Amino acid sequence: MLKMPRKKDVYYRAIKRYLETGKVEDRARTGRPCSVVTPKVRKAVREQIRRNPRRSMRKMASVLKISHRSVQRIVKNQLGMRSFKRKTVHFLSSKIMGKRLVRSKGLLKRHAVYGINNILFSDEKLFTIEEANNAQNDRIIATSSQAIPDELYYIGRVQKPQSVMVWAGILVIGRTSLIFVLPGAKINSISYRELILEPVLKDLTVHVSGESFLFQQGGAPAHTPKVTQAWLKENIPDFIPKDEWRPYSPDLNPMDYSIWSILETKACAKAHTNVESLKESLRRE
Repeated sequence: MLKMPRKKDVYYRAIKRYLETGKVEDRARTGRPCSVVTPKVRKAVREQIRRNPRRSMRKMASVLKISHRSVQRIVKNQLGMRSFKRKTVHFLSSKIMGKRLVRSKGLLKRHAVYGINNILFSDEKLFTIEEANNAQNDRIIATSSQAIPDELYYIGRVQKPQSVMVWAGILVIGRTSLIFVLPGAKINSISYRELILEPVLKDLTVHVSGESFLFQQGGAPAHTPKVTQAWLKENIPDFIPKDEWRPYSPDLNPMDYSIWSILETKACAKAHTNVESLKESLRRE
Protein backbone atom coordinates (compact mmCIF):
# COMPACT_ATOMS: atom_id res chain seq x y z
CA MET A 1 0.00 0.00 0.00
CA LEU A 2 1.46 3.37 -1.04
CA LYS A 3 2.03 5.91 1.72
CA MET A 4 1.59 9.62 1.14
CA PRO A 5 4.69 11.65 2.13
CA ARG A 6 4.37 13.78 5.21
CA LYS A 7 4.25 17.53 4.61
CA LYS A 8 7.52 18.20 6.45
CA ASP A 9 9.30 15.63 4.25
CA VAL A 10 8.17 17.56 1.17
CA TYR A 11 9.47 20.79 2.68
CA TYR A 12 12.83 19.27 3.67
CA ARG A 13 13.38 17.82 0.20
CA ALA A 14 12.44 21.10 -1.49
CA ILE A 15 14.90 23.03 0.72
CA LYS A 16 17.65 20.47 0.12
CA ARG A 17 17.04 20.56 -3.64
CA TYR A 18 17.27 24.36 -3.64
CA LEU A 19 20.50 24.36 -1.64
CA GLU A 20 22.07 21.82 -3.99
CA THR A 21 20.83 23.09 -7.36
CA GLY A 22 19.62 26.64 -6.75
CA LYS A 23 16.18 25.64 -8.12
CA VAL A 24 12.95 24.32 -6.64
CA GLU A 25 11.97 22.37 -9.78
CA ASP A 26 12.31 18.61 -9.74
CA ARG A 27 15.67 17.24 -10.84
CA ALA A 28 15.88 15.60 -14.23
CA ARG A 29 15.02 11.97 -13.70
CA THR A 30 17.05 9.12 -15.06
CA GLY A 31 15.48 6.35 -17.07
CA ARG A 32 15.11 4.95 -20.53
CA PRO A 33 14.79 7.77 -23.09
CA CYS A 34 11.54 7.94 -25.01
CA SER A 35 12.00 6.02 -28.25
CA VAL A 36 8.46 5.89 -29.67
CA VAL A 37 6.56 9.02 -28.68
CA THR A 38 9.05 11.39 -30.27
CA PRO A 39 8.47 14.84 -31.80
CA LYS A 40 8.71 13.22 -35.23
CA VAL A 41 6.01 10.66 -34.44
CA ARG A 42 3.85 13.32 -32.79
CA LYS A 43 4.09 15.44 -35.95
CA ALA A 44 3.17 12.43 -38.09
CA VAL A 45 0.07 11.71 -35.97
CA ARG A 46 -1.00 15.36 -36.16
CA GLU A 47 -0.61 15.25 -39.95
CA GLN A 48 -2.64 12.03 -40.19
CA ILE A 49 -5.46 13.67 -38.25
CA ARG A 50 -5.27 16.86 -40.33
CA ARG A 51 -5.56 14.91 -43.57
CA ASN A 52 -8.40 12.67 -42.36
CA PRO A 53 -9.91 13.30 -38.89
CA ARG A 54 -12.13 10.24 -39.32
CA ARG A 55 -9.16 7.88 -39.49
CA SER A 56 -9.19 5.49 -36.53
CA MET A 57 -6.32 5.39 -34.06
CA ARG A 58 -5.76 1.72 -34.85
CA LYS A 59 -5.22 2.53 -38.53
CA MET A 60 -2.83 5.35 -37.65
CA ALA A 61 -0.92 2.97 -35.41
CA SER A 62 -0.71 0.45 -38.23
CA VAL A 63 0.54 3.05 -40.73
CA LEU A 64 3.12 4.48 -38.33
CA LYS A 65 4.12 1.02 -37.06
CA ILE A 66 3.66 1.89 -33.41
CA SER A 67 1.29 0.56 -30.77
CA HIS A 68 -2.34 1.59 -30.54
CA ARG A 69 -1.74 2.71 -26.95
CA SER A 70 1.08 5.04 -28.03
CA VAL A 71 -1.23 6.76 -30.53
CA GLN A 72 -3.85 7.16 -27.82
CA ARG A 73 -1.31 8.81 -25.51
CA ILE A 74 -0.13 11.20 -28.23
CA VAL A 75 -3.69 12.20 -29.17
CA LYS A 76 -4.85 12.72 -25.59
CA ASN A 77 -1.81 13.93 -23.67
CA GLN A 78 0.27 15.73 -26.27
CA LEU A 79 -2.21 16.97 -28.87
CA GLY A 80 -5.05 17.60 -26.40
CA MET A 81 -7.62 15.85 -28.59
CA ARG A 82 -10.18 13.09 -28.13
CA SER A 83 -12.53 11.14 -30.38
CA PHE A 84 -16.18 12.11 -30.78
CA LYS A 85 -19.11 10.07 -32.07
CA ARG A 86 -20.73 11.43 -35.22
CA LYS A 87 -24.36 12.43 -34.85
CA THR A 88 -27.29 12.20 -37.24
CA VAL A 89 -29.63 15.16 -37.68
CA HIS A 90 -32.48 16.08 -39.96
CA PHE A 91 -31.27 17.47 -43.25
CA LEU A 92 -33.02 20.80 -43.80
CA SER A 93 -32.75 22.53 -47.15
CA SER A 94 -33.12 26.29 -47.37
CA LYS A 95 -36.62 25.76 -48.79
CA ILE A 96 -37.69 23.61 -45.81
CA MET A 97 -36.12 26.03 -43.33
CA GLY A 98 -38.08 28.92 -44.85
CA LYS A 99 -41.29 26.90 -44.75
CA ARG A 100 -40.72 25.96 -41.10
CA LEU A 101 -40.19 29.60 -40.17
CA VAL A 102 -43.40 30.76 -41.84
CA ARG A 103 -45.49 27.94 -40.37
CA SER A 104 -43.98 28.39 -36.91
CA LYS A 105 -45.21 31.97 -36.84
CA GLY A 106 -48.68 30.75 -37.86
CA LEU A 107 -48.68 28.13 -35.08
CA LEU A 108 -47.71 30.75 -32.52
CA LYS A 109 -50.76 32.80 -33.54
CA ARG A 110 -52.97 29.72 -33.08
CA HIS A 111 -51.45 29.05 -29.66
CA ALA A 112 -52.25 32.62 -28.65
CA VAL A 113 -55.93 31.87 -29.34
CA TYR A 114 -56.24 28.37 -27.86
CA GLY A 115 -53.32 28.10 -25.45
CA ILE A 116 -51.43 24.87 -25.04
CA ASN A 117 -54.13 23.40 -22.77
CA ASN A 118 -56.68 23.03 -25.59
CA ILE A 119 -54.51 21.41 -28.26
CA LEU A 120 -55.11 17.73 -28.99
CA PHE A 121 -51.82 16.18 -30.16
CA SER A 122 -52.16 12.88 -32.02
CA ASP A 123 -49.80 10.34 -33.56
CA GLU A 124 -49.38 6.70 -34.56
CA LYS A 125 -46.68 4.25 -33.52
CA LEU A 126 -45.81 0.65 -34.34
CA PHE A 127 -45.28 -1.50 -31.22
CA THR A 128 -43.73 -4.98 -31.36
CA ILE A 129 -43.97 -7.85 -28.88
CA GLU A 130 -40.21 -7.64 -28.24
CA GLU A 131 -38.72 -6.20 -25.06
CA ALA A 132 -37.96 -2.48 -25.27
CA ASN A 133 -34.30 -1.50 -24.96
CA ASN A 134 -32.80 1.89 -24.21
CA ALA A 135 -29.23 1.47 -25.42
CA GLN A 136 -28.07 4.49 -23.43
CA ASN A 137 -29.73 3.92 -20.06
CA ASP A 138 -30.44 0.19 -19.70
CA ARG A 139 -27.59 -0.99 -17.46
CA ILE A 140 -26.89 -3.95 -15.16
CA ILE A 141 -24.62 -3.65 -12.12
CA ALA A 142 -22.38 -6.68 -11.66
CA THR A 143 -18.78 -7.65 -10.92
CA SER A 144 -18.27 -8.74 -14.55
CA SER A 145 -20.27 -9.49 -17.68
CA GLN A 146 -19.73 -13.23 -17.08
CA ALA A 147 -21.54 -12.89 -13.74
CA ILE A 148 -24.74 -11.64 -15.41
CA PRO A 149 -27.34 -14.33 -16.27
CA ASP A 150 -27.99 -14.65 -19.99
CA GLU A 151 -31.70 -13.86 -19.59
CA LEU A 152 -30.73 -10.48 -18.10
CA TYR A 153 -27.71 -9.69 -20.25
CA TYR A 154 -29.16 -10.45 -23.68
CA ILE A 155 -32.28 -8.99 -25.31
CA GLY A 156 -33.68 -11.30 -27.96
CA ARG A 157 -34.47 -9.99 -31.43
CA VAL A 158 -36.08 -11.75 -34.41
CA GLN A 159 -36.81 -10.77 -37.98
CA LYS A 160 -40.32 -9.38 -38.50
CA PRO A 161 -41.68 -9.72 -34.94
CA GLN A 162 -45.43 -9.57 -34.36
CA SER A 163 -46.56 -5.98 -34.09
CA VAL A 164 -49.56 -3.67 -33.87
CA MET A 165 -50.08 -0.10 -35.03
CA VAL A 166 -51.49 2.18 -32.32
CA TRP A 167 -53.11 5.62 -32.60
CA ALA A 168 -53.62 7.92 -29.62
CA GLY A 169 -54.07 11.57 -28.72
CA ILE A 170 -53.46 13.67 -25.62
CA LEU A 171 -54.78 16.90 -24.18
CA VAL A 172 -53.67 18.62 -20.98
CA ILE A 173 -57.05 17.68 -19.49
CA GLY A 174 -56.88 14.03 -20.55
CA ARG A 175 -56.27 11.54 -23.31
CA THR A 176 -58.12 9.59 -25.96
CA SER A 177 -58.47 5.83 -25.91
CA LEU A 178 -55.90 3.71 -27.73
CA ILE A 179 -56.96 2.65 -31.23
CA PHE A 180 -55.40 -0.58 -32.52
CA VAL A 181 -55.16 -1.13 -36.25
CA LEU A 182 -55.80 -4.71 -37.38
CA PRO A 183 -52.64 -6.60 -38.44
CA GLY A 184 -52.04 -6.25 -42.17
CA ALA A 185 -54.58 -3.45 -42.53
CA LYS A 186 -53.42 -0.26 -44.18
CA ILE A 187 -54.51 3.13 -42.93
CA ASN A 188 -55.96 5.12 -45.80
CA SER A 189 -58.25 8.13 -45.79
CA ILE A 190 -61.39 5.96 -45.45
CA SER A 191 -60.18 3.68 -42.64
CA TYR A 192 -58.59 6.65 -40.85
CA ARG A 193 -61.93 8.48 -40.85
CA GLU A 194 -64.07 5.46 -39.93
CA LEU A 195 -61.76 3.90 -37.34
CA ILE A 196 -60.30 6.97 -35.65
CA LEU A 197 -61.78 10.33 -36.54
CA GLU A 198 -65.50 9.56 -36.33
CA PRO A 199 -65.61 7.50 -33.10
CA VAL A 200 -62.81 9.24 -31.20
CA LEU A 201 -63.06 12.91 -32.09
CA LYS A 202 -66.85 13.10 -31.95
CA ASP A 203 -66.78 11.48 -28.53
CA LEU A 204 -64.03 13.86 -27.44
CA THR A 205 -66.06 16.87 -28.55
CA VAL A 206 -68.77 15.78 -26.11
CA HIS A 207 -66.23 14.93 -23.42
CA VAL A 208 -64.77 18.46 -23.27
CA SER A 209 -68.28 19.84 -22.70
CA GLY A 210 -68.41 21.89 -25.85
CA GLU A 211 -65.10 23.67 -25.20
CA SER A 212 -63.20 24.55 -28.32
CA PHE A 213 -60.05 22.55 -28.98
CA LEU A 214 -57.45 22.46 -31.75
CA PHE A 215 -56.71 19.09 -33.36
CA GLN A 216 -53.17 18.35 -34.53
CA GLN A 217 -52.14 15.50 -36.79
CA GLY A 218 -48.98 14.72 -38.76
CA GLY A 219 -48.40 14.55 -42.47
CA ALA A 220 -49.10 10.83 -43.02
CA PRO A 221 -50.74 9.96 -46.36
CA ALA A 222 -54.09 9.23 -44.65
CA HIS A 223 -54.10 12.68 -43.00
CA THR A 224 -53.62 14.93 -45.99
CA PRO A 225 -56.26 13.94 -48.64
CA LYS A 226 -58.97 16.50 -49.38
CA VAL A 227 -61.72 14.20 -48.06
CA THR A 228 -59.98 13.93 -44.66
CA GLN A 229 -59.36 17.67 -44.47
CA ALA A 230 -62.98 18.37 -45.44
CA TRP A 231 -64.33 16.00 -42.77
CA LEU A 232 -62.21 17.66 -40.08
CA LYS A 233 -63.34 21.12 -41.16
CA GLU A 234 -66.99 20.08 -40.92
CA ASN A 235 -67.01 17.96 -37.76
CA ILE A 236 -64.59 19.32 -35.16
CA PRO A 237 -64.09 22.79 -33.66
CA ASP A 238 -60.74 23.48 -35.37
CA PHE A 239 -57.66 21.69 -36.70
CA ILE A 240 -54.24 22.44 -38.14
CA PRO A 241 -54.48 21.98 -41.93
CA LYS A 242 -51.81 20.09 -43.80
CA ASP A 243 -50.34 23.33 -45.16
CA GLU A 244 -49.82 24.81 -41.67
CA TRP A 245 -48.03 22.04 -39.75
CA ARG A 246 -44.23 22.35 -39.83
CA PRO A 247 -42.48 19.68 -41.95
CA TYR A 248 -40.14 17.22 -40.20
CA SER A 249 -41.10 18.41 -36.70
CA PRO A 250 -41.31 15.54 -34.19
CA ASP A 251 -39.96 17.99 -31.62
CA LEU A 252 -43.31 19.84 -31.64
CA ASN A 253 -45.45 16.83 -30.78
CA PRO A 254 -45.20 15.46 -27.20
CA MET A 255 -46.43 12.10 -28.50
CA ASP A 256 -43.20 11.85 -30.50
CA TYR A 257 -40.64 13.19 -28.06
CA SER A 258 -42.11 11.88 -24.79
CA ILE A 259 -45.33 9.87 -24.53
CA TRP A 260 -44.60 6.99 -26.90
CA SER A 261 -41.16 6.26 -25.40
CA ILE A 262 -42.55 6.30 -21.83
CA LEU A 263 -45.42 4.00 -22.81
CA GLU A 264 -43.10 1.60 -24.64
CA THR A 265 -40.69 1.45 -21.70
CA LYS A 266 -43.51 0.49 -19.32
CA ALA A 267 -45.64 -1.74 -21.56
CA CYS A 268 -42.69 -3.56 -23.13
CA ALA A 269 -40.49 -3.95 -20.04
CA LYS A 270 -40.65 -7.67 -20.83
CA ALA A 271 -41.19 -9.47 -24.11
CA HIS A 272 -44.76 -10.54 -24.88
CA THR A 273 -45.81 -13.91 -26.23
CA ASN A 274 -48.40 -12.51 -28.62
CA VAL A 275 -50.08 -9.30 -29.81
CA GLU A 276 -53.07 -9.66 -27.45
CA SER A 277 -50.72 -9.64 -24.46
CA LEU A 278 -49.04 -6.54 -25.90
CA LYS A 279 -52.41 -4.79 -26.35
CA GLU A 280 -53.48 -5.56 -22.80
CA SER A 281 -50.22 -4.17 -21.44
CA LEU A 282 -50.57 -0.99 -23.51
CA ARG A 283 -54.14 -0.46 -22.27
CA ARG A 284 -53.11 -1.03 -18.66
CA GLU A 285 -50.18 1.38 -18.77
